[in-house]
Amino acid sequence: MPVDVACIGSVQEPPAEAGKILVDAESLLVSRGLAAAELSVVLADDEAIHDLNRDFRGVDRPTDVLSFAQREGPGANPDDPILGDVVISLDTAARQAVCRGHGLAQEVRILLVHGFLHLLGFDHETDEQRSEMAAEEAAVLAGLPRLEEGPTTRGLVSLQDDS
Repeated sequence: MPVDVACIGSVQEPPAEAGKILVDAESLLVSRGLAAAELSVVLADDEAIHDLNRDFRGVDRPTDVLSFAQREGPGANPDDPILGDVVISLDTAARQAVCRGHGLAQEVRILLVHGFLHLLGFDHETDEQRSEMAAEEAAVLAGLPRLEEGPTTRGLVSLQDDS
């Protein structure tokens, strides 16, 4: 199961406190029967994700996570072995972790699951989509190996609903 973890911007390598990103990404693929799919996880700083958010979404600010699906859009092949890319800002993840009262590993995991589900076609634009994605995030998070600080079962959608 080909998972690649890369770093851009000022992020030179995955920090230990960000958790076992490769293990989590591989577990996500297996949980969905996508063990042969290819997934890239990119760890970025706020400046790098800001540029991506501006250039690809037209939103001129940093964000926490972006997903770039290879299996959707004009001319895409839904059976393409390349699932896509999940880009996570470690700067934003660190701030959110402090605000939410948990560690960076838990926040990175939440963002990884959220971005992964976007690659699979989940969205949260309508109330119905939000409910479906929140339930899916909780189920997927519950299936991942337990973190030292405890289980992670609340996904990004439900955490944002609390804000």
